[in-house]
Amino acid sequence: MSLHEDRSPGGIIRPGFDRRTLLKTLGIGAVGAAGIPLLAACTGGSGPGGGASASSSLTFGSGSSDDVPKAAYKAVTDAFTAKNGAKVTSNVVPHNDFQNKIATYLQGSPDDSFTWFAGYRMQYYAKQGLLSPIDDVWEKIGGNFSDGMKKAATGPDGKMYFVPNYNYPWGFFFRKSVWAQKGYEVPTTFDALTALCAKMQADGLIPIEFADKDGWPAMGTFDYINMRLNGYQFHMDLTAHKESWDQSKVSNVFDTWKQLLPYQNPGALGMTWQDSAINMGKGKSGMYLLGSFVTQQYTDPTLLADIDFFPFPEIAMEGQDAVEAPIDGLLLSKKGGNNQAARDFMAFIGSPEGQDAYAKVDPSNIATAKGTDTSAFSPLTKKCAETIANAKSISQFFDRDALPAMATNVMIPALQGFIKDGSIDVKNLEAQAKALYAAQ
Repeated sequence: MSLHEDRSPGGIIRPGFDRRTLLKTLGIGAVGAAGIPLLAACTGGSGPGGGASASSSLTFGSGSSDDVPKAAYKAVTDAFTAKNGAKVTSNVVPHNDFQNKIATYLQGSPDDSFTWFAGYRMQYYAKQGLLSPIDDVWEKIGGNFSDGMKKAATGPDGKMYFVPNYNYPWGFFFRKSVWAQKGYEVPTTFDALTALCAKMQADGLIPIEFADKDGWPAMGTFDYINMRLNGYQFHMDLTAHKESWDQSKVSNVFDTWKQLLPYQNPGALGMTWQDSAINMGKGKSGMYLLGSFVTQQYTDPTLLADIDFFPFPEIAMEGQDAVEAPIDGLLLSKKGGNNQAARDFMAFIGSPEGQDAYAKVDPSNIATAKGTDTSAFSPLTKKCAETIANAKSISQFFDRDALPAMATNVMIPALQGFIKDGSIDVKNLEAQAKALYAAQ
C-alpha cells in the first residue's frame, strides 16, 4: 500500500463518514470531509481540443509523500526532463489525504498524470469517465509487460488506463540476528506460527508487530487468513460481493485471527506502520506482517541487510500459492489526456529506463517492466521478486479489490473494532455490503 498503498502501500483511507454522504460522492465516504485541504493541482500544457497536443510541460500528482518514494519519483521526473526536455511540476500530497480526496480531485482540476493503483480502484474511476485511455502509450510499452500486468492495467471497457511501475509482496518480515540469537525457525503452518508467537512472547518480545492507526494495514491480515482458509477465488468473489459476508467461511477467518490477537502489538490502533517498523528495527518485536516497503524505514545498511521475510504460512488450502502483491503505477486524468507530454511521461515510467530511475532510489519494491536492471538486487529483493514470480495467484489488497466504499466505510471501522475487542458482526457487514454494491 498500499494503501498502500500506498500504499507505498496501498489503501490509506480512514473511516468516519455516513453512507448518505458516501453515496452522493461516487462511493467514496471521505471525499466531502471537512478539515482536509483540497488537493492543489494545476494542469499546465493541456491543449484545447479532444486530441493530444504538443506541450513542453506537464503536472504530476503524487500521493507518495514518504521520504523514500518521494525522492524516487523526483528521480523519475528529473530523468524524464533530461531525456524529453519537458518540465514536470510535481504536486506531492500527504498519502492519506491523496486517497481520501481522489474523487473530488478527479472531478476538479486534477494533475495530468498521477500515482494510483491497479485492480478495482483503477477500474472504478475509469468506469466513471474520470480517466483518459492510454492505448497509444501501450502500443509503445506493451512489450515490456507480462500478460498479467497488462490485464491489471485494463479498464472495464477493454481500453488501457494504467502503467504499472512496481509491486511488492506482503509477508512476515523479521531481523535475522534476533532470530539467530533466539533460535527461531520459519513457520510453514499456522500451528507453527502460533507456537512461535508463544515462544517469542515468553522471550519478552512483541511476537507480531502491528499498527492500524490509518486503517488499511489490518486488511492484509484479513486477506491472508481468508485466502489461506478459503482460497484466492473466494477472496475475489467476496470483494466483488459474489459471496455473502454472513456465512461460516467469513466467521472462520475472524475466529482464526483471534488466535493471533494476543500476540499482536496491543497499542496497534494508535500506531502507524512506520512506528511498528521502528520497533522491529530496534529488536523489540519478533516479526511484522507488511509489504516489502517496510524496508524504506531502514537507512542503516547493516540493519537493512539484517532483514528477511517469509510468506504467510499455510492453513487449510492452496498452501502458500496466493500472494498479496499490490501493483502501483500511474494514471492519466481525463483532463491530462490532452497533453502529449503527459502521455510521453506515462510511456517513460513504463520503460526499463524509467523504472530503473525509480528503483535506484527505492529498492524496496520490484520493478514491473521487463529488462530492468536486477544486478543490484539484494538477497531480500531477490526473494521478494521470486515470491511474486512463483505465485499462482496474486491479490491486489482488500481496498483495491473491493468497492472503495466497502473498504472505507465498512471494513476499516469493522476491523479496528475487531482488533480492539475481538468482536465482529458479519450480519452487519453483509447488510452494508448489500446496500453499497446495489448502489454502484
